[in-house]
Amino acid sequence: MVERLWAGWRIPASEAGADAALDVLEGRTLFEAVLDSGLPDAQTYIVWRGGLCFAVLNIYPYARGHLMVVPNRPVTALGDLTADEHSELWAAVRSATLAVAAAYQPHGINVGANLGRGSGAGVPDHLHVHVVPRFRGDTNFMTSVANVRVMPEALSDTWRQIVAAWPADGGA
Repeated sequence: MVERLWAGWRIPASEAGADAALDVLEGRTLFEAVLDSGLPDAQTYIVWRGGLCFAVLNIYPYARGHLMVVPNRPVTALGDLTADEHSELWAAVRSATLAVAAAYQPHGINVGANLGRGSGAGVPDHLHVHVVPRFRGDTNFMTSVANVRVMPEALSDTWRQIVAAWPADGGA
C-alpha cells in the first residue's frame, strides 16, 4: 500500500469535523452524500455541476488536479446509464481533461474507470471516471523507496485552479 505525505492543511479540516459533515447515510453512496450535503462546493470540492452529472476532486489524489466525473444517480456500470447520462458524463470527462490541461499543463492525462471491487474501485457502488494529470517524473524516489506520495498543493488551491479553468460550455 502506498502511503501519502500530507501537508498541514488537513489538520484544520479534521479538527473542524469536515469528514463528519459528509457522513454516508445508510443506503446512500459517498458521492450522493457529497452531492446532497448542502455544503458549499469549495468545501466538498465539487468543481462542476451539470444536470445529470458532476465533477469532484479526489480527496486522496494520485497527482495534483486528480478529479472524478460522476453521474448524480448511483449506478455501478456504464450499461446502467441512460443515454442522456452517458452523453453528459463523457462530455464532462472531455471538459475535465481540458480544464486539467489548461490549469496544469501536464505531460499526459490518464482517464479511466474502475468498474467493480475486483478492479480496485474505491467506491464500487457509484460509477465514476477518473481524470488524472500526469507529469514526467511524478513517480519518484518517494513512491519507489518510501511508499509515500508527496502532494505539492492543497486541495483548496487545486479546486480554485480547476474551477477557473473549466470550459465555459460546462460539460456539454
